[in-house]
Amino acid sequence: MSMNNIDNTDLTKPEKRNAFSELMSSRGRQQRHIREHNNEAKECQSYSFSARDGLGPYIAHPESHSANTVVYYNDDFVVIHDKFPKSTLHLLLLPRDTEKTRLHPFDAFEDIEFLNKVKAEVKKLRPLAASELRRQFGKYSAQEAMRQEALNAETPPDELPAGRDWDKEIMCGVHAHPSMNHLHVHIISMDRHSERLKHRKHYNSFSTPFFVRIEDFPLARDDPRRHPGREGYLRWDFVCWRCGNNFGNRFSELKRHLEEEFEHWKRL
Repeated sequence: MSMNNIDNTDLTKPEKRNAFSELMSSRGRQQRHIREHNNEAKECQSYSFSARDGLGPYIAHPESHSANTVVYYNDDFVVIHDKFPKSTLHLLLLPRDTEKTRLHPFDAFEDIEFLNKVKAEVKKLRPLAASELRRQFGKYSAQEAMRQEALNAETPPDELPAGRDWDKEIMCGVHAHPSMNHLHVHIISMDRHSERLKHRKHYNSFSTPFFVRIEDFPLARDDPRRHPGREGYLRWDFVCWRCGNNFGNRFSELKRHLEEEFEHWKRL
């Protein structure tokens, strides 16, 4: 199995490009677009996956899919953009271990060796995701002002100001009741800014204990998140992820509020 090249060894050097944007470079997409588009169409026709099996083709043959979708892959993992993102940045980490890929994450992560392997890949992916958030929103952020000034200087300094800690703006975890059959880990920014976030389940699945962070594993046997009831957490009131305001069942009000919070968040 082939592997895309990734260079994320130093994301602090005074460069205007970063590992994530390199992976998503427009030139690379243009060079591969026609060939991969045709391959992807053929690949999709060759599988009989149900809607809940929709991640299967990416796991089986990531090389057949567009660089607009597949961020990177190796023998053990595939990383893709979520087709229906619930925040400005929403990636899925897909393990390729055939003994684990069809398991519920709570069961798969009972294998400590496998869990540690997933955590190591998440640790590698987080700085790439953080650098993409910086690329998108650094120019708006007050905490990035000195760093942006240094980057735009005629002679950038050898060491850039630290700037905003974008890593803290990212959540990594799984759902207590996954909507897809194949094991996947969400790498998602905090902001909940997306036209695809349309109803109660979309919001509460990332804003309540229904979303179990990867760092919380392994779960204790008596952890209540193991048996939440399929609708339990999803029926909770809408509570703003940032300010804590309770909107009850008023989703339209929450959505308007989330737009305001997004503007504040990106300018921090």
